[in-house]
Amino acid sequence: MSILVTGTAGFIGFHVAKRLLEGGEVVWGVDNCNDYYDPRLKAKRLEMLHAFEQFHFYKADIADQTTMDGLFRKIRPERVIHLAAQAGVRYSLENPHAYTTSNIAGFLHILEGCRQTGVKHLLYASSSSVYGGNKKLPFCETDPVDEPNSLYAATKKANELMAYTYSHLYGIPATGLRFFTVYGPWGRPDMALYTFTRAILAGEPVRVFNHGKMIRDFTYIDDVVEGIHRLMGRQPEPQDGKPPHGKPPHQVLNIGNHQPVELLQFLAILEQKLNKPANRHYMPIQPGDVPATFASVDALYAETGFRPQTPIEVGISRFVDWYLHYYGDAHA
Repeated sequence: MSILVTGTAGFIGFHVAKRLLEGGEVVWGVDNCNDYYDPRLKAKRLEMLHAFEQFHFYKADIADQTTMDGLFRKIRPERVIHLAAQAGVRYSLENPHAYTTSNIAGFLHILEGCRQTGVKHLLYASSSSVYGGNKKLPFCETDPVDEPNSLYAATKKANELMAYTYSHLYGIPATGLRFFTVYGPWGRPDMALYTFTRAILAGEPVRVFNHGKMIRDFTYIDDVVEGIHRLMGRQPEPQDGKPPHGKPPHQVLNIGNHQPVELLQFLAILEQKLNKPANRHYMPIQPGDVPATFASVDALYAETGFRPQTPIEVGISRFVDWYLHYYGDAHA
């Protein structure tokens, strides 16, 4: 099976591609390897993927329509796992145009490629951020998602609408994946676990937003990969007739650990693993942030028989072990 994975130099894309390659699949990877965070980390991930003979990589920007059209025509993938995006809630306040370029225009090029080449199943990254400031917990896929707290969240909601439209018009089977605070080895340096670990080891202040009154449904990377792997071959089917008359073959599913953790508990577990206290610097909540996330995964379980379940203590321990091996006792 030929599978296109976008964002293969990124955190989730790397792990997904690696799992597929280990299973003997042919993977075509795409990434622009930008400098949103340390390109050396991205290069190291790609180096590991290049160890597999059946991995083919294109350094390309999904926002480049001509390049993406040509790539789809060349490889004609059976399935597409679209994980490339401009990530980060807070960065969207500083550089909003990067989000419309990558997350809107870039996603349109992915949808057009799927339409033109008859892709059997498109899986694409959405985000728990689409739930905005919803007070009802846990978040369910049927909850309203019309009040995003950030431009990043708005682009992810837009992706879901765009995918639904293409499923409705052209019958493209598509599954949106609402990820909940994914963490683990080879993670993104702008995420809390990474920044906390680096600051604690360096003896620098750890910025604790909303004075620690935050709850997050931290989801370990292996659980995310398992969910994607199970969903890959289970494309949604149209109902009540073929599009555009019946219900299109489109679904949106949460992928979260469904065991939210208070930020201060999260930090305490990390301190214990590092055997070093954090110099805590309490700060107000940042624009675009939400105080709590909590995933219902009943729909994911009904579809796949799988629920993410890695305990936060296990996940943090594995991350720290990787971090110390990769960087040493202090951040390079």
